[in-house]
Amino acid sequence: MKDQTYITVRTASPWDAEQILAVYAPYVEHTAITFEYEVPDLEEFQKRIGTTLQRYPYLVSERGEEIVGFAYLSPFKGRAAYDWSAEVSIYVKNSMRKSGIGRRLYEEIERIAREQHLLNLNACIGYPEKEDEYLTKNSVQFHAHMGYQMVGEFHKSGYKFGRWYNMVWMEKMIGEHKGNPEPFLPFSELS
Repeated sequence: MKDQTYITVRTASPWDAEQILAVYAPYVEHTAITFEYEVPDLEEFQKRIGTTLQRYPYLVSERGEEIVGFAYLSPFKGRAAYDWSAEVSIYVKNSMRKSGIGRRLYEEIERIAREQHLLNLNACIGYPEKEDEYLTKNSVQFHAHMGYQMVGEFHKSGYKFGRWYNMVWMEKMIGEHKGNPEPFLPFSELS
């Protein structure tokens, strides 16, 4: 396991976009982990971060001054009845994968999600019928290790690099589902 002594997790800001893009771009350009075809420009990525932070956490993991991973929550669906559910996304610098960074980011995301009164975290994951150089089953394995359960698979729903890929949804319940749940608290309103 790689040395984690100097790994920290903090809230991202739009000014981190350049370093976050450096982590994300290889996933767009060389994998089917994201179904995005083009790397967003800096301005677009800054906007994405700022928009996310209005309602949800957007976290970065740093080794010294270098961002080596990021994770964020986004709406599961846009209707009020879904306020207690969120979609989770994570990306770790390729050279830092399997070093515990993903676990640390997800543990912090879950802690914040509970403060927001979220109850369900959902992950939408590209899934190959057969592993190839663009997509493995590693993300599903990571999520299962973090306590997520498989809930559904959509077949041949994403097309990238001249191949069709499946997509799966996994979920993790992080709170008790009872009548009259506490209202969702936007991330921007947490202290």
